[in-house]
Amino acid sequence: MNRASGLSVRLKLALSYAGFVTLAGALVLAAVWVFLRHYLSNGVLFTYSRFDPNRPDPLHAFAPVAAAVFAFLLVFGVAGGWILASRMLTPLTRVTDATRRAANGSLSHRIRLPGRRDEFRELADAFDTMLVRLEAHVAQQRRFAANASHELRTPLAITQTLLDVARKDLNRDTGELVDRLHAVNTRAIDLTEALLLLSRADQRSCTRVHIDLSLIAEEAIETLLPLAEKRGLTIETSGGITPTIGSHALLLQMTTNLVHNAIVHNLPEQGTVWVTTTVHPETVALTVENTGERLAPTLVSTLVEPFQRGTERIRADHAGVGLGLAIVKSVAQAHDGTLTLTARPAGGLRVTVQLPAAPPHADR
Repeated sequence: MNRASGLSVRLKLALSYAGFVTLAGALVLAAVWVFLRHYLSNGVLFTYSRFDPNRPDPLHAFAPVAAAVFAFLLVFGVAGGWILASRMLTPLTRVTDATRRAANGSLSHRIRLPGRRDEFRELADAFDTMLVRLEAHVAQQRRFAANASHELRTPLAITQTLLDVARKDLNRDTGELVDRLHAVNTRAIDLTEALLLLSRADQRSCTRVHIDLSLIAEEAIETLLPLAEKRGLTIETSGGITPTIGSHALLLQMTTNLVHNAIVHNLPEQGTVWVTTTVHPETVALTVENTGERLAPTLVSTLVEPFQRGTERIRADHAGVGLGLAIVKSVAQAHDGTLTLTARPAGGLRVTVQLPAAPPHADR
């Protein structure tokens, strides 16, 4: 945005300092002038001028001296104010420099302002913190865009290949072709819906109401119970009422993703899934654990990244699109919560989501 040109902050500060110094000097000179007039008029200093008739009147002699002192104070105030303003505004110059670099796309630059912790140091540190978060966010978005493009391109490429083969081989069984196209199209739709849900969670565009997280967990378990029975898994639940404030749809999707991951990435048979809800003084927690393979801590830390899959997490039946935990993390952050992943010593994964507890009588 273009602004009208005006005085710089440095010049304004210099003029302010000069004005203050000049005003203080003027007040001192005025006090001296009043003092001289008062005592000369009372004859107290009369002897001072009686014995030296060539000496000028003190009142008239004081005027040029006062003018010279006044001019000196003005020049001294402007020069001193300019130097002081320059030294004080040096940190702002560095902040402005970093801002211009960030505006040009360079987010790796840091101010790292030295010196004591004052207002300028706090401003520079806050700006550095913002740059760190912004750089990480931009890098994450770039990785996400690249991965999303790759994941979306795969079903489209498969569809194109199937159509090319069918066009060249007119005697090919169309039933098989339709089934494969349906499967590929279903995956593309699931992936697109997951991307839209992830975007919605990131934008925090949701209506918040009073919710019992334990009822959300029961609803998700009821939906996925046939899948667990099909795989020979047992789901165990525990916990009481866990009131929180949030979006029913997003929290249900978050819980469904957690339980779904715990079912799909489990032992081939005789596996178990534990779903627990707990209440703390200021937070509520949802914990989903499952049996399974032993996971390395370095692998666990990458599972919340979009399209990241653990050991042998291939596209089998119900394998998902690789956005399950990424959606869980975004939903938790949209509700001012946290997501913690821990590898179980016996194998499997423990996922804990902590959300702010609903204040008393929030349902009213």
